Amino acid sequence: MNPHDLPARLEELSAIDGPSQAAAAAVRDALGSGPVKAALRGDWMGHALHPLLTDTVIGTWTSALLLDLTGGEGADRLVAAGIVCAVPTALSGTADWSDAEERDPGARRVGALHAVANVAALGLQIRSLSARRRGARGRGIALSLAANGLLGASGYLGGHLSYAQGVGVGRRGAGADEHATAGGSPPS
Repeated sequence: MNPHDLPARLEELSAIDGPSQAAAAAVRDALGSGPVKAALRGDWMGHALHPLLTDTVIGTWTSALLLDLTGGEGADRLVAAGIVCAVPTALSGTADWSDAEERDPGARRVGALHAVANVAALGLQIRSLSARRRGARGRGIALSLAANGLLGASGYLGGHLSYAQGVGVGRRGAGADEHATAGGSPPS
């Protein structure tokens, strides 16, 4: 199977249009077009904020799993840090998605599935941390392993959104219009 076949099929998955359109409308209503959305998009730093934040979540959760598998200490704190970091990461990704989803049904569909996978990974990590705190370390590690697997699949979809569909791509803030890239003109 060609690695591009799956995202292309997901772009055509019209069965999720109802829920994804409703979610998108709620996001647009909640964020509007003011300073909160601009901050979440990363306008203040001239490029998307979401990729920077994803590194904190991926880094903490992957490092926690590595410590778990090698007998190192500190994994529980890293899982907890990733859980905390997941919130602003999700909000920034949602802000980028809301700029693209209305004009591109494929981006809406893939973005919705990307979000669902990330929320599921977050749920597994929350359960992992809970199991760890109850003394069920093996269960916590297994949940963390499953969460990291989902995170990898979701990251694949996130990469497709950015690199194949141009979601969140382009300069932001002052002077952005004069430096816009082909894949991501800043929204007006």
